[in-house]
Amino acid sequence: MAEPHVPQKSPYAVELAPGDYFWCACGGSKRQPFCDGTHKGGPFTPVKFTVAEAQKVWLCGCKHTGKQPLCDGTHQKI
Repeated sequence: MAEPHVPQKSPYAVELAPGDYFWCACGGSKRQPFCDGTHKGGPFTPVKFTVAEAQKVWLCGCKHTGKQPLCDGTHQKI
């Protein structure tokens, strides 16, 4: 199984407005932590998630979380 690229070993803390977002699962996007289409033709697909109200979230930067797209601390083990 292919492994995603690790753009950083810590979460991305981002303030998000209500709406739909696509989290980069391959790790190759130039717009981390969001998808820019770099995954096309590869084994990864972005993860769509919805924010109902404005809030700060911690999105996984190592791409190995078990709670995609949110950080679960896995970066401390890789």
